[in-house]
Parts: sequence; structure tokens; C-alpha cells
Amino acid sequence: MTTTLPLPITAEAEQFKLFISSVSDYAIYMLSPDGIVCSWNAGAQRFKGYSEAEIVGRHFSCFYTEEDRAAGRPAQVLHQAAQARFEDEGWRVRKDGTRFWASVVIDPVRASDGALIGFAKITRDVTERRRADESLAQAKEALFQSQKLEAIGKLTGGIAHDFNNLLNVITNGLDLLRVVNDQQAQNKTIDSMERAAKRGASLTQQLLAFARQQPLKPDRVNLNRAISSFEAVLRRAIRSSIRLDMQLAAALPDVMTDLTQFESALLNLVVNARDAIDANGTITLTTAVDGASVVVSVRDTGAGMTEAVAQRAVEPFFTTKEVGNGSGLGLSQVYGLMQQAGGNLAITSTPGAGACITLRFPALAYAPQEADSDEAVEKVLIVDDQPDVLDMASHLFSSLGYQVLAANNGQEALDTLRRHPDVSILFSDVVMPGMSGIELAKSAVSYLPALKVILASGYVTSALQQDHPDLGQFQLIGKPYRLSDVIRKLKLVSA
Repeated sequence: MTTTLPLPITAEAEQFKLFISSVSDYAIYMLSPDGIVCSWNAGAQRFKGYSEAEIVGRHFSCFYTEEDRAAGRPAQVLHQAAQARFEDEGWRVRKDGTRFWASVVIDPVRASDGALIGFAKITRDVTERRRADESLAQAKEALFQSQKLEAIGKLTGGIAHDFNNLLNVITNGLDLLRVVNDQQAQNKTIDSMERAAKRGASLTQQLLAFARQQPLKPDRVNLNRAISSFEAVLRRAIRSSIRLDMQLAAALPDVMTDLTQFESALLNLVVNARDAIDANGTITLTTAVDGASVVVSVRDTGAGMTEAVAQRAVEPFFTTKEVGNGSGLGLSQVYGLMQQAGGNLAITSTPGAGACITLRFPALAYAPQEADSDEAVEKVLIVDDQPDVLDMASHLFSSLGYQVLAANNGQEALDTLRRHPDVSILFSDVVMPGMSGIELAKSAVSYLPALKVILASGYVTSALQQDHPDLGQFQLIGKPYRLSDVIRKLKLVSA
């Protein structure tokens, strides 16, 4: 058996030196502690231009540009490299004065006692890579400018279309007012002009929100409380065949946002979800805490979006709805709000399986709770399957100083009561599809015995009592009712 003995140290050192000197893709050389070049290899000669005889003994600062030498860069580099490995990129100078972009690594070399005895320096010429990066950046910038111009074209076209329609209503209305003497016709014309003006103002606000030019009035907001207070509006925005399921997490931290803009964004999301559902379906509104963020999600069981549509959904005036059924600014307004609030918007969707829009707000640190006047305000839950009646009843109770919650049917009302056990008054229509108001009232009182109930009906009381002998345990108000009637009943239930 033949045994190969290790090479002597001097032979290994010589072999390593030959290896280093033959490398042509990298400049590999040694520096003294004060930066004098002590060795040189083929790679260094190839792209720096100096032969070994020309460069050994000279200071490595000759490779730096005049600007870097004037700024003391070589001395700074040696100081940093003496502490630990130093890596850098920058312009360097060849013997002929031309420049190249260099990637540099400098390692300190120490003796066995830890004393610094020099530096090992490796330099690569990465000029071509830099040029490729610059070319790619230029191509991306050109693409970005092209896309921006395309977006501006769509934006201006959409603005022109919408505002021309609004101006058409106003100008035609002015013409009619000049020639029509009938007061009723004049009032109808004025109403149409007023709606057009309000639509124009809303359109402007949405544009400014998307452009992040809409001045926000940020305040500390508890999103659970904001959503609960806005629930009546959200329920009025959807059809009775669609269920709104609200799942609000407990102990939600506050966020910093504009409450009015948040309500507008939430309404946009719910309306979009409603429009995505053909007939029956569910819109699920949830809040949650995820790390340092407060998350609000609106999920629907509608048609969903393709990936291409989801990617363009926040573009201004992009819409998949028919002409006249949407401006395409809803999601762009939401996106603008989230950008200004320091959060983000995410869209997840699968065609045929619905869509989910997620808003992520930075959570604020918990603060000591001050006395909140809202807590002292009585809550009333209003239930009616007719949106107009529900809307008017909500306004009546709001005008009396109540905090109003709303539901379209009995099951939604019970769900709301479970989320808001501090509701003190239930005001419900008697005749509703599915669960009647009387059935709702009995279930609600069994869950909340202290709940005060007022039932409203357009039927004669005697006829109702024949079908519902236990109706007498609740206060009944006849339709149509007026504000004074409501006040009287409230006094009776509060007595």
C-alpha cells in the first residue's frame, strides 16, 4: 500500500500562490496594514491594467477616483476593514484612466496573537451587470410611464363621461326652469339638479381619495364601535334576500383613521359585495387582531373575480358593471384611504367562489379608557323588512338621541342582540317574512329579560290579538305613526 504524505508547508504555500496568481476573473492581492500593495495576480492585471512590477509597493488608493480620494474614502475603507470584513461597490479607475464598476471584499489578516498584519483584497469587475441593471431599470421606468399614461387616459375619459352626464342634467334643468311655470315640475327639476351636484361632489371626493389629496381628519377610532354605529346604514344598502353576518372580535385596539372616510369605504365594500350576489347570499363582515394590525374583512358568496380583474380592481374607473351601474371609483377610494392611513388593502377571490376584501390598519397602543358619552346613550334595535320604513324609523330614533342599530328580519335582529346585549329597546314591525315581530319579541325577551319592546303594525289591534293572544305583553304602535306617537310609547315602556 502506498501512502501519500502531506506536502511540506513551503510547498503548499508555493502551490497556493501559483493558484492565486493564475486566477484571471478576480483581482486577488494583499495589502499591508497601511494599504501598500504587496502582491498581484493575473486577474488584477487583466482588468486594472497594471503589471506586478508597476503596482507592488504603491498605495491602493490609486485605484480610487479623484472624488473618492479627496473625500478620504481609501482611509475610511481600511479603518472599517480592520474591524471586520468589508464589502462595497463603487467606481474604480484603471491604469489608462477609464472607470469600471467594482465589487470589493476586504478581509483583515491577523497573526496568531491577533495583531493586524495586512489585508486580503478581492475585486470583481461587474460593470456589465451594472449596465444590465440600469437597462432593466430604464425598461421598467418606460413601462411604468406607459402604464401611467394609459391610466391617465382612462381617468380623464371616465371623468369626462361622468361629468358630462352631470352637467347635462344641470344645463337642461336650467333651460327647463326658464320655460316651465308649473311649481311641481320646477321642484322636480331642482331635485334632479341637486342630485347631480351632489353626485359631482362625491365623485370629486373619491378622486381626491384615490390621489391621496383628500384631506383626512385622522382620529383615534375603535372600528368595532364605528361598524356597530354604522350597521343600520349597511343593512339598508343590501337587499332583504342577502344576509349580513357581522363577526366582531372582542377587545379590538384602536386605529388612527378618518371615521367618515372609513364609513364611506365600508359602504363601498358592502355595496360591491351586494352587486356581486345575484339572488340569495351572505356578506360576512369581520374584525380581528393580527399581530400589530387591526383587520377588517368583507367577504361575499358572489360570482368572484378572475386574477386579471382582481389585479385591476383598484384602478380608477375600472369596473365590470354595466354602463350606468357604477363609476369604478369604489375600490380606488378604499385604496386611497388605506394608503393615507398607513395600512394596506388585499383582494382574494376565485371565480364562482366569492371575493374577500381585507383592510389592514396599524393598531395603536392601548390607552386608558376615558368616560365615553356614547356608553350612556341608550341603544335601540329597529327591525323592518321594508328598507324605506327602516330608514325613516332609524332617523326618528336618532333624532331622539338614541344609538340606532338596524336589522332587515328577525334572525338578523337576534344575531344583533347577541352581539349587543346592551340594547335597551326593540322596535319591530309585526308582519315580516319568516319570523314575525311577535316571535322575535318573545325570543328576544327570553334572552334579555330587561329588554323593552315596542311593536308596530298597520293591522287593527283586535285582529292581531285574535291570531296572537299574547300580544298584550308588549307595547303596540299603529302605522302610520308620528314622532309624537313614538315618544308616548317610549315614555310608557320606560315608566
